[in-house]
Amino acid sequence: MKASVENYSVLSGDSAVNEQKQEKTLSRIGRKPILLPNGVQVEVQYGGVKVTGPMGTLEQRYHPEVVVKVEEGVVLVERQSDGKFHHSLHGLTRSLIFNAVTGVSEGFSKTLELMGVGYRVAEAGKGITLNVGHSHAVEIQPEDGVTMEVEGNNRVHIRGIDKQKVGQLAAQVRRVRPPNAYKEKGIRYSDEVLHFKPGKAAARKA
Repeated sequence: MKASVENYSVLSGDSAVNEQKQEKTLSRIGRKPILLPNGVQVEVQYGGVKVTGPMGTLEQRYHPEVVVKVEEGVVLVERQSDGKFHHSLHGLTRSLIFNAVTGVSEGFSKTLELMGVGYRVAEAGKGITLNVGHSHAVEIQPEDGVTMEVEGNNRVHIRGIDKQKVGQLAAQVRRVRPPNAYKEKGIRYSDEVLHFKPGKAAARKA
């Protein structure tokens, strides 16, 4: 009987340690305050915030069980309990609001590069036209709040205040002709690291 009690105490101690580790790891992002740059204002609404800055205005929704406060130029995100659900909402909400603040103050951008002989891009109104080896040209138009700029004939700059829209449009452009690991052709992000593979002919020569 004594052994079973000791085992129970050991297991209880391990679970307490795990809970402490979970407390430290799951809320590191959520506990960070968001500093508001000059010219940026945050208005807290029910289930969302309205962020206004030099580059525009964004409205970001979040779960109503998360508490958001603005105090002395700082945005604080608080959770209602230490449960796993509130832990996950804590960090997510903080990240979404931080992206909105960054967007209206600095903006976001993505640059894509075309690789391949004869691959080129040209402006088409507010959008672009891609010639990347298909039997036809592919035209892409941006959403409201996102701009597309062509540099030369093989670079595209996508800019906007909404990080999600910028990333989604950049992924749409890349998806037209993803990079080929063997032929070194396609559309890639400018900061994307590619690992090209030798073809069968090159492997036989080696």
